[in-house]
Formats: sequence, structure tokens, C-alpha cells
Amino acid sequence: MPPNLLDSTITIAPVKDSRDLDAFIDLPWKIYKNSDLWVPPIKKDVRDILTEKNPFWQHAERELFLAKVDGEIVGRCGAIVDQVYLDFHGEKCGFFGFFECIDDKAVAAALLEAARNWLRAKGMLIMRGPTSPSFNEECGVLIEGYDDPPAILMPYNLRYLGGLIEAAGMHKAKDLWSYAIPTGNPIPPRLVKMAARVRRNKNITVRSMRKNRWDEELQHIRDIYNEAWEKNWGFTPMTEAELDLMAENLKPILDPDAVHFVEVDGKVVAFSVMLPDVNQVLKRLNGKLGPWEIVKFLYYYRKIDRLRLVTLGVRKEFRGRGLEVLLYNETWKVARIKGWKKAELGWILEDNDKMNRGMDALTGRVYKIHRIYEQELQS
Repeated sequence: MPPNLLDSTITIAPVKDSRDLDAFIDLPWKIYKNSDLWVPPIKKDVRDILTEKNPFWQHAERELFLAKVDGEIVGRCGAIVDQVYLDFHGEKCGFFGFFECIDDKAVAAALLEAARNWLRAKGMLIMRGPTSPSFNEECGVLIEGYDDPPAILMPYNLRYLGGLIEAAGMHKAKDLWSYAIPTGNPIPPRLVKMAARVRRNKNITVRSMRKNRWDEELQHIRDIYNEAWEKNWGFTPMTEAELDLMAENLKPILDPDAVHFVEVDGKVVAFSVMLPDVNQVLKRLNGKLGPWEIVKFLYYYRKIDRLRLVTLGVRKEFRGRGLEVLLYNETWKVARIKGWKKAELGWILEDNDKMNRGMDALTGRVYKIHRIYEQELQS
């Protein structure tokens, strides 16, 4: 990295071609070269997220920027306008994402100013983020919990990044909490009692996923997800194409025993999706997925000892009945059987009091906090 930026000129330029996109994707390998905790993503997956293969871009547009000093790339940032978000929330809010930067305030400020200018030209009045590219993917800046590696689909960054964003004039919009759950321990008696109480209703049953009926099970998740999450701050409904692609990408790593459905009178009304933390495997692949890496993946997949709750949803009319308790209880039982010693549940909005109180029954503790920043865009 350039040793002295005081004597250098910072250049911000949009990504124009495949070579620029390669540089945009490759930059984190420079930023985190001395980090033992960062997990390299599969480069092909990142490219797919950023390009037209991702159905998100059917209703959104973006500009990607690279920061250079003396010809060397030292930062990157994306600016994003999502029409679905605009229509759903009725606020002219654009986003920044895919933000990576060396520890330099001037570089960070220049990148964020480029994003602001692009969003302002699109008529946006607020910039919020980071979302990469939306709240349905990786989002937030890690501000607490730097000493643990990131779980699947969660971002990681070095300690300085939040400070750079704040120095550039942005401020906290919302914090996202993640909980550590000791699933290697016996199920907490309180959780067992609560689950038994719910089970007294003989019309309520809980079951695991039937992978041989994949399309049907996916439809249950699709039907409940957007309804269950629609009142959450920042939520953007996922299109059918987006949900299908996410399911396709997750299917190879999904364990059907860790996906549960609650039925009431034979109707699916709630679900939870826990995923084995394949970041423990990706750490060993360095962004590649060739034949040798696939062999390594299959070998180390069996050694995974952590789960992450990716999503949980309950239909509106069935909330307040303790169905979440059944989902937590069943997942914990499966984790004990399969040797998954720990789990990450989250993220949960800091002001989602009901969900956060529910973590008490799981003996959970907040061990990571990610922050979403925002700033009004002056005309």
C-alpha cells in the first residue's frame, strides 16, 4: 500500500470493464492479507452477485467505484438504487455497499463522496449502508466482535472501517445484533418447558425439511418470508427469482435436518433455516472452487461445528403462540446429535425487543454488532 498519502493524489474512477471488475473483486485480498479471521469469498460468487446473473439487478441499478493512489488500488465502493425498496418504503433512499478501504480517511471520504454524488444525481435524499447489495445479503459494518470469524453470509472488517465512515460524515442508523448460542450444552430447562407447553396443543406439529419435495418446501418459505419480515426496518421484499437463486446457491450446503417447519392443522405457518457455517471450510479455499477445492470442501464440511440461523418467519395470525420456541428447541436437539457445538442467531435489530428477549430462553449473548450508517444528501 502507498506509504504516504499526504504527497499523493487520490483518483476515484467507475468500474468500466472486466479488468476493473476483477480489480474490484480482488481488493479484499490486499486489505485482509494479514488477517487470520477474514474468510475469502468464492470469487465467482462475488462476480455473480455484481453482474446480471443476480436477479436483484432486474429492479436495481448500481455504479461501482475504485480508488487509486499512484496507480495502486486502495479502496472500492458501490452506489445502489433499488426500485423495489423505493416503492415499498416510499422514501428516496439509496445505498452504498461493497465498501473496502485502506486505513485512510481521505480515501474513504473520496469513495463515499463519489457514491453520494451518484445517488444524488439519481434523485436520492438519503444514503444508507453498507448493504451488499441489499438487506437480504451481507450488510453492516462490524463494530463489536472482531475476535471471532464471521459466520456464513455475514460480513467481516477490520476495526478502523466504522471510524472512517463516521469521519466521512455518516452517522448510526441502526445496529444489528448477533447472538452466540452454546448448542453443545444441554438444552436449557426453560426452553424445554416452554416447548412442552406449546406442544400441548395437539394441532401443532414441527418437522424437518423434506428435501425430496424441494420445490414444495421452498414455496412454503417463499410464502411466509416476505409476509413475516415486511414490518422490519430496512426490509425489502425478495422477488421470486431472487428467492429461487438464493435457494439454488444454498442447496448444496443445506442440511435438511437443520431446516424446520411448524404446521397448525396441517398447514405450514412457520419455518426456520439454520445453515452449517461453511465459512469454516471457505477459509481454506482462498476464493477458488476448482476440482481440488471441491475435494477439500467435501472433506472439511464434515468437520463444521457451528450453525447460523439465517432466517425465521411466522405468519401474522399465528404469532404470539410460542411457535418460535418449537423451532429453537428442535434445532438445538439436532445440533446436539450432529456435533454442532455452537450457533449464531442473527442478525436481529437492536430495537426488536420481542426477539431480543426471546434470546434469554436460549442463554444467548450478544457477541457481535454490525452497524448501518446513513446520511442525508444535500442538494
